[in-house]
Amino acid sequence: MTDIAETIQGPLEDAGTSKINSRVALFVAITATFMALCNVKDGNIVQAMSQAQAHSIDAWSYFQAKSTKESIAENTLELLKAQNAPGKDTSIKKYEAQIVRYEREKLEIKTEAEGFQKEYDDINLFDDQFDMTEALLTISIAMFGITSLTQKKWLLYFSSIVSLIGFILGVAAFMKISMHSDLISKLLG
Repeated sequence: MTDIAETIQGPLEDAGTSKINSRVALFVAITATFMALCNVKDGNIVQAMSQAQAHSIDAWSYFQAKSTKESIAENTLELLKAQNAPGKDTSIKKYEAQIVRYEREKLEIKTEAEGFQKEYDDINLFDDQFDMTEALLTISIAMFGITSLTQKKWLLYFSSIVSLIGFILGVAAFMKISMHSDLISKLLG
């Protein structure tokens, strides 16, 4: 055998019996499984965010339509008041009532639109948390790979800590416990 083949063959034979590699394999399997579950949940959250955003956009569009109708009614009212036409009092009262109705409807629509925006923001908080979870778990899996190659215990412990932090964030997100960190979001954003 050549020197290169012997150099490679030795660590490969030891890899199957190494305690570190056995732990790494177990940690990678658990981490990857949890990451897959988080990814599914995050996908559902993104769908809910899209739906909340669509409702918000629809509500604001409806608000704009009511504002346009109100503006037309106000302009018509001003024109009627400027005219000296007989029987205009009935029309003036009609348009004044429409303006009052549009104002009331706009307030209701605005409240609804703001509710959809709040729903989006609340959901987005957990989407960010799942994104941070996925990032930490991905980093830990990569570090587990390096651990397997280098056989460094300290790297196994460090990788495990990164993975544990990812698990904590993920479990908290599943339980709808906000552990959102603006600092981490700013660094990743």
